[in-house]
Amino acid sequence: MTPNGYKVTILLEELGLPYRAVPVHIGKGEQFTPDFLRISPNGKIPAIVDTDGPGGAPLALFESGAILIYLADKAGGPLLPADPRRRYDVLQWLMFQMGGIGPMLGQAHHFRRYAPEPIPYAVDRYTREATRLYGVLEERLGETEYLAGDYSIADIAVFPWIRPYRWQGQDLVDYPNIRRWYDAIKARPAVERGLAVLSERLERNKRKPEGEAWNTLFGQGGKRPPADDPQNRSVGASDDA
Repeated sequence: MTPNGYKVTILLEELGLPYRAVPVHIGKGEQFTPDFLRISPNGKIPAIVDTDGPGGAPLALFESGAILIYLADKAGGPLLPADPRRRYDVLQWLMFQMGGIGPMLGQAHHFRRYAPEPIPYAVDRYTREATRLYGVLEERLGETEYLAGDYSIADIAVFPWIRPYRWQGQDLVDYPNIRRWYDAIKARPAVERGLAVLSERLERNKRKPEGEAWNTLFGQGGKRPPADDPQNRSVGASDDA
């Protein structure tokens, strides 16, 4: 599972909505199969199909932020408030994750852990940006218990990206407000359940990707195949790479 995949499983557990997780092995390129691309045109996980969408018709969605908003609205409740001021407070912190935390910490992950050879400029660039973003979170969480005041989809979106903080060159000892927030979220039963989804598969796939798997994830192997490419077909909402 990736941080973006965990966002969705955690929210589904928090909302108590029934779901079925279908693994998509991104190291094998299953995200580029025609069936999956019909759901997620960008060839990324997570993606969902709600068989009981608006008007009772199925609805396919890709992009984790859109999925979080859709599911929170579908279920109702405090994770995405209806009150406009509170709602947009949540949404601005969700967009902070989508536009900053995810892309920049993802780059820190890549150049610190997955790059085939060290690139000092890239490591320094993205580690510094990770440190800056952690500083933004630290300041905000010194002002309020959760990012938008109350626990919300903004916290659910950010939390999985903070879990591998060491890969980002960070230590939560340096961020007491983040540490307090992180521990509180980690202790939530729904979060524990969301993080356990597909855990048996993950135990078998902890090795750093190399060779063809690395090329599929990060190199030329990551291209979309032709529409008529005879690959094994698989549709799902999460990965087990």
